[in-house]
Amino acid sequence: MHSGKSLLALLVLFLSIACGQALAWNSIGHMTVAFAAYQQLSPTEKARVAALLKLNPFYDKWLKMIPAGTSAADQDMYVFLMAATWPDEIRANDSGFSGNDDAPKGESPSLNDGYDAKQRHEYWHFIDTPISADGTKLPPVPEPTIVEKIAAFRADLATSESDALKSYDLVWLIHLTGDVHQPLHCVTRISKAKPHGDLGGNLIRVDGPSKNLHAFWDDLLGTGDTQNFMKAVAAGATLPAPDPTLAADDKEADWAKESAALAQSDVYVAPVADGLGPYNLAGAYTKNAQQIARQRISLAGARLANLLKTALNCSAQTCAN
Repeated sequence: MHSGKSLLALLVLFLSIACGQALAWNSIGHMTVAFAAYQQLSPTEKARVAALLKLNPFYDKWLKMIPAGTSAADQDMYVFLMAATWPDEIRANDSGFSGNDDAPKGESPSLNDGYDAKQRHEYWHFIDTPISADGTKLPPVPEPTIVEKIAAFRADLATSESDALKSYDLVWLIHLTGDVHQPLHCVTRISKAKPHGDLGGNLIRVDGPSKNLHAFWDDLLGTGDTQNFMKAVAAGATLPAPDPTLAADDKEADWAKESAALAQSDVYVAPVADGLGPYNLAGAYTKNAQQIARQRISLAGARLANLLKTALNCSAQTCAN
């Protein structure tokens, strides 16, 4: 028989695993978003982001992953891709960063504390827009949300703040723009069984290596880690062209609403039912999901490029650097 302390430890472990899996796209997906965006930046914009990324505490680590003899231009691109994974990399226990999924009470959505704070800020990665499977009363949306953070960081990047903070803004913007285009990072499904939500599909079991619905959607472009950046280059080269009208939409709130709508129209649909599974998603569901993932990642790349072009080319009146 387990002691009370042992049972508590097991519960904490389970919750930390469940919450810790709430990523949006895996490393390959995030780096593919970055690849798509990078192709649309000008040489001057590429030089600017390269200078900012040199201030990231993981910069030397990224350089070591790049083969010797790589051209300076390709090295800068690969670093940009790897930087897209940084907000997920700092979730590792040995990263030197700490924190969890719960926002401190009263935290301002405009908080921009930089690298020195050593905070993971895991709750910045999503917006828990509630939807109901069975008419259960919907709770309020916790703040700060990913929508508020994108708005704050893009505004800060276009000011005269220090390059150290702009570097921080940049890595979060690259990452969060990918996150907000993953449907399950913009909803939580409420039910009588789970009145506090399903952790964006993390609690819904599916057959196969992904184990849960959220991870299934994360893995749709393939699996791999930061050092597998060439997988993202290959995936990015085959992305469909984004719809130009949608790509021109620069409102992050719209991006989140699109994802939430897709969650209802294409994620929480048969064979996924109202329960917690497990469900077999082979066949038509997987084929449709892969198509949506490629479209969303392509669109995220285009929107990220537009966002960075605006912020990096701010006027002398709003940006002294």
